[in-house]
Amino acid sequence: MRAKGIRQWGRQTLRWLTWSLVGAIVAIVALILLLRVVNPPTSAFMVGYRLDHGGRAPHQAWVNYDQISPWMRLAVVASEDQRFPDHWGVDFTAIETALGDYLDGDGLRGASTITQQTAKNLFLWNGRNLLRKGLEAGLAITVDALWPKRRILEVYLNIAEFGPGIYGVEAASQRFFGVPARQLSPTQAARLAAVLPNPQVMRAGEPSPYVWQRVRWIRQQMDQLGRGYLRGL
Repeated sequence: MRAKGIRQWGRQTLRWLTWSLVGAIVAIVALILLLRVVNPPTSAFMVGYRLDHGGRAPHQAWVNYDQISPWMRLAVVASEDQRFPDHWGVDFTAIETALGDYLDGDGLRGASTITQQTAKNLFLWNGRNLLRKGLEAGLAITVDALWPKRRILEVYLNIAEFGPGIYGVEAASQRFFGVPARQLSPTQAARLAAVLPNPQVMRAGEPSPYVWQRVRWIRQQMDQLGRGYLRGL
């Protein structure tokens, strides 16, 4: 009887865990569908900033896709994810290339897409552990399946961190250049995109020689892609 009771308890526990997992997945999918049409009021990273700074609110102001300079949209794609229009949220080609470079002796570099970064900023925490990366990849594939590319880029540009406590392109544009996001020039856009890998260290307002080097590279990539590269989004 005792063994039978343990088996019954085990089956009940497994059933509960299964339904809990199914419920969590349904809730996440429902939230992602909602955020397709409703602008997120905050993000996990912005909540983290508040917690780390005694409740201080980050600087952020939402702007719609058409209120963002086309140069800014092109700059982040040129800098962060040039295959953005074509992949399914995770760029397996970039991952394969990064792993190949690593095996050849180069440093291990990230291969996160704009969609992955959007999912991470919205729902997850910073870090490089395998659990977070796995969740990030799963969320990114789901987001890519449920949102148009235009929406992904719009949300990303509104929640990305461009400096300590500065989230979204409108707040960054106003802070560093004194203009709205729709008026950003190609070089200003490249300066903002250049700091995205590490906005806690790199500065768009006072670029270091390394940041200026990145700005020049991004401008070259923008020229190669062409202003019409994202026209089909």
